[in-house]
Amino acid sequence: MTVIDANRMHEIEARYPEYFHRSFRQRFGGLMILIATLLYSLYAVWFFDLPKLFAEAHWERVGIYLSQWVSYDVQPEFRIEDDGSIDIRYPRFSPLGDNPHPDWLVNNPDGSITVSISGTSRTVTVSKSQTVVTAHGITVPVDVSSGAPEVVGPVPGWMTVYNDNVLADLGFAGNVSISVDRVKIRKRFIGWANFIFDTQSSFFDKPLGEVVGLIVSGPRIKPDQSNLSLAFDDIWNNSEWQHGDVWTKLFQTIVMAFLGTLLGSLAAFPLAFLAARNITPNRLLNQILKRFFDFLRSVDMLIWALFLTRAFGPGPLAGSGAIFLTETGTLGKLYSEGLENIDNKQREGIKSTGAQTVLVHRYGIMPQIVPVIVSQTLYQWESNVRGATIIGAVGAGGIGLKLWEAMRTNANWENVAYMVILILIVAFLFDAASNALRHRLMGTKTH
Repeated sequence: MTVIDANRMHEIEARYPEYFHRSFRQRFGGLMILIATLLYSLYAVWFFDLPKLFAEAHWERVGIYLSQWVSYDVQPEFRIEDDGSIDIRYPRFSPLGDNPHPDWLVNNPDGSITVSISGTSRTVTVSKSQTVVTAHGITVPVDVSSGAPEVVGPVPGWMTVYNDNVLADLGFAGNVSISVDRVKIRKRFIGWANFIFDTQSSFFDKPLGEVVGLIVSGPRIKPDQSNLSLAFDDIWNNSEWQHGDVWTKLFQTIVMAFLGTLLGSLAAFPLAFLAARNITPNRLLNQILKRFFDFLRSVDMLIWALFLTRAFGPGPLAGSGAIFLTETGTLGKLYSEGLENIDNKQREGIKSTGAQTVLVHRYGIMPQIVPVIVSQTLYQWESNVRGATIIGAVGAGGIGLKLWEAMRTNANWENVAYMVILILIVAFLFDAASNALRHRLMGTKTH
C-alpha cells in the first residue's frame, strides 16, 4: 500500500486544481439543471392546465378517426311502406355502385330482410312490425308497430332509447338506428373501397382474374381503345380516389421543394462569401448581409407563402418563392459560418504563390467548404419536401392543398390516409437518396 505524505498531496493538488478545487458550478451544475428542468416542467403543467386538458379531451374520437383511415362503411336504409313492404335504398355514390346486391343482405321467405353486420354474431332482421338486433351474445327485439319504437324486454348497455329512435352500437362493425318507418344501418368494412376502379368503370366489381383476362386477351370493351389503355384511364381518373390529381399534386410538391432549394442555394452561395468576415473584411457589409439572412429566415416559410399567394395567386410559383426566400436566409447563414470556420493556412498557402483571388477561393477554400455545402443543402432539400406540403395548405399548390381539402370535409379520412402514406414514402425515399448522394459526393462510405 502506497502512502502519500502531505507535501506530495499538496503537489498533486497544485498540479490538478480542477479536480481538488472545483467551483460551485462544477460541483452542483448538474443538480441545478435537474432542478430547473423539474421546476419548468411543473410550470408547464400549470400554465397549460394539462390535467384539465387531458380530462376534457375527446379520446374516443381518436379511435373513430383512426378506424376511418383504414375502413369504409356502407349505409343501407330500409323504409317500411304502408303496405308492409320494405324498400331498400342506398346513399348516392354508394361504394357498392348503382345496382348493389351484397351477399351480406338476405331476403327471407316471410318478407323480412336479414343484414349480417359482422358474420353471424351481429345481425339485424327488419320486418314490418319489428326489428331484431343480435349482438354481444343476446337478441333484442324492437317493436315498431306503434307510434314509437319500443324495446321488448330489458335494454342492454349498448343500446340507447330516445323518444322516436333506438340506437344500437355494435362497436367497430357498425351501428343501427331504428325508428317506426325506417331502419338505418351502418356496416363497416376493413380496407379502401374502389381504390383501383370506381363504380363508373367498366372493370368495376369484376374479379381480378377476369380483369387480367380482359386486359391481356379479352375483346375490346370500347372499339376505339385497348383494354389496357382503358384500365389505365379508369385508374388514373378514378373519381373517388383521384389518383391522377393526387400524383400530379405530389409531383408539384417535389418540384416546388427542388426549385426553391436550388434557387436559394444559388443565391446564398455568393452572398455567403460577402458575409464571411475572413473572406470579405468589410464589417458593415458583413453585418448587413447577416441581418438580411436573419430577416429572411425569421419570417416563417408559411408566412412567405401567404404573402406570395396574395401577390401571384395560389399555385406552385408562390410555394417555390416561399422556399427560395427562406432557404436564401438559412443556407446563407450556414454557408457563411462554414466559411468563417475554415483553416486559413491552406488559403494563405495558395495566396503566397501569387495566385489570383478566384484561384485562392477555388483551391484554398472550396475543398474545405464543399462538404458543409453539400451536407446542408441536401438536408434542406429533404426537409423542404415536407415543408412544401405544409405551405400547400395555404394555397401554394401541391399535395398540401389536396390534403387540407380532404381533411376539411371530416368524412374522407381514408383519402387523407392515402395522401399521408404517399408523403411518408416520398420523405423516406428522399432521405435515402439524400444520404446516398451526400456520401457519394463527400467520398465516405455508408454502413
